[in-house]
Amino acid sequence: MVYFVRTAGERDVEQIRSLLAETFHATYDPFYGSERVQKMIDGWHSLAAIRSRIQKREGEFLVADNGKGIGGIGYAAVYPKMAKTAMLHQLYVRPSCQSEGIGRDIFAELETCFPDAEIMRVEVALQNVRAISFYTRLGFSQVDRMEEWGAPNSGLPAVILEKRLPA
Repeated sequence: MVYFVRTAGERDVEQIRSLLAETFHATYDPFYGSERVQKMIDGWHSLAAIRSRIQKREGEFLVADNGKGIGGIGYAAVYPKMAKTAMLHQLYVRPSCQSEGIGRDIFAELETCFPDAEIMRVEVALQNVRAISFYTRLGFSQVDRMEEWGAPNSGLPAVILEKRLPA
């Protein structure tokens, strides 16, 4: 099936939440358990949180849409803590759509959305080796580690990856 990458809008919020819930459970339940993952989803991916990201001025929220549904999402924003850096906050592809190039296509669009940025940065849960491999194939390399992925006191270690963006 063919997916087109476009900017997310208000009409996408519920589908985005559904995709994030499905993808988070498929990805993280084996590491953290279903109950802990559901708490992450409820906190990080509420309808209000998704709306806020879609409306953020210095951010870009994209969806891969085939006309019948959303197969993937990506969200990045200017990173205020580091000059000339964009932070890739979310890049998730529905499990049934993975390995079809959707994640690659979403990222290709996101990396063009921040003309003043020189670096794209992403934090990836340490146990998510599939995502780390994906980002490595896109040209990211590890620059650091952190012990609190996603939220303070999460207890979830992560790696920090960066990629130089094309000029």
